[in-house]
Amino acid sequence: MSKQPTVQKGSQAKLDNFVFYGTVSVTGAAVMMVELLGTRIIGPYYGVSLVVWSSLLSVSLLALAFGYYLGGFFAANRGQWRLPHAVFTASVFIAAIPVLSQPVQLMFNGLGLRGGALASAFVLFTPALLMLGMAGPLVIQMATARVERVGATAGNVYAISTIGSVLGTLVLGFYLLPLFGTHAILWALALVLLLLALLLVIYERHRMKLATRLWPWLIAGLLVVIGVGAQAANASAKSYENYNVLFEQETHYGWVRVVDQPEKDLRWLMSDASTIGVEHLPTGQGLLGYQSIVRTLPWFKLESEKALLIGLGAGHLVADLAKFGIATDAIEIDPAVAKSAVDFFNFRPTGKVIVGDARYQVQRLENQKYDLIIHDCFTGGAEPFHLLSEEMIQLLKSRLTPNGVLAVNFVGFTDPTRLKPVQSIAATLDAVFAHRKNYVPRLGEDFSDYVFIVSDAPLNPGLHPSSKGTAQWLAQREVNIPAGNAPVITDDYNPLEFLQIAKAEYYRKLLIDRVGESVLFR
Repeated sequence: MSKQPTVQKGSQAKLDNFVFYGTVSVTGAAVMMVELLGTRIIGPYYGVSLVVWSSLLSVSLLALAFGYYLGGFFAANRGQWRLPHAVFTASVFIAAIPVLSQPVQLMFNGLGLRGGALASAFVLFTPALLMLGMAGPLVIQMATARVERVGATAGNVYAISTIGSVLGTLVLGFYLLPLFGTHAILWALALVLLLLALLLVIYERHRMKLATRLWPWLIAGLLVVIGVGAQAANASAKSYENYNVLFEQETHYGWVRVVDQPEKDLRWLMSDASTIGVEHLPTGQGLLGYQSIVRTLPWFKLESEKALLIGLGAGHLVADLAKFGIATDAIEIDPAVAKSAVDFFNFRPTGKVIVGDARYQVQRLENQKYDLIIHDCFTGGAEPFHLLSEEMIQLLKSRLTPNGVLAVNFVGFTDPTRLKPVQSIAATLDAVFAHRKNYVPRLGEDFSDYVFIVSDAPLNPGLHPSSKGTAQWLAQREVNIPAGNAPVITDDYNPLEFLQIAKAEYYRKLLIDRVGESVLFR
């Protein structure tokens, strides 16, 4: 007769259930935390586009699948590799992520955005996620040695692991990320898993050899020493090559920092791998190219009184519009960006500053009308796709006064063979507005800002006598962009993220050439 699983009763059964289900709930939470924090590790260097998300999700699923397989293999063979080893090794690999992130990403930089993001994610996150994936099968093996209902036990293990993942996601997104940095959270997560592994060693002490019980304690002490040293070194490294870091903060939306470049008298405002503000310190002038076009917007609608700016950046455009006597409300998704604009770029609001997602906040402005709206949401080599659909443009139009003017900043290639994303924006704007003009700050560049200015009224910036010079200057920078057969972007059909992949790769290369790689790493 085959040996039947034994049934544990009383206090031992309760202890077993607490250990088993407690373990899978913690490892389940750890899986989601590592996946989500992966974007904070990869994002500053490779951006946060669809490419990065696809890389992280693919690596995570592959690592977990292999972990499930290995966990089942070791559970079936009941060798010396047991649950404490998997949890402990996962803690070591998680603790290594902050230390290895920079050299690993630099090593794969030559592969470009797609190859580099995928390879970096694979090397940094596969080992930890693989070990965490092993926990479920190993727990099921241990539990089915003590209970009869194998199927019910397996179901309970995966259900509780999933609940742990949900709780880990909520705790990370709602509480931890706004309060602590990515590296600190990863170190804390590694410490929690280390403590769990040590508790499991105690629980499994009668089934593990002496050597396998001692080495986790020895390595744990070494990790503490390395961790304290790494954190101290990281805390002291606040100056990069030719840059001084004045401010940095991690939020739900990215890693925001303000850095000075003394040799050029420049101050940069950055979020992850994106430049969202540059100021010439002696003059206080904003230096982003498209701003020279947007500053002329009041000439397109004379006697404008009120404007809406979507994407505050360093706040330079608010000051430019104030020179025309225009009060500007601003919507900025990241509170750290708004704080940086005030504290480091002398931003002084002339209207309301609304912190939140632009589409949601524009919907709430149902009783507001603006003469001018500026749409400026470029980030990390791409624009958020949900802010450029036909439905979003229609929503913005509903917030304009009669014959009001909308300006949209979009970055793209000038090569006709790579113009499709720009043409899609043009086609989408044409679906909503009757008139469109297109400008670039400088002619003859391979990669440029495009400022689309649209309205239902004819667009003529030279109607006022004092604007004749401005009209001539603009005429020299006007470009023809036929919509052609480019698709209109809608909420239902939105290929913009895919269309912007090549642009994101080029922008990242351009940013590294201009500011160097060191500014992109924590």
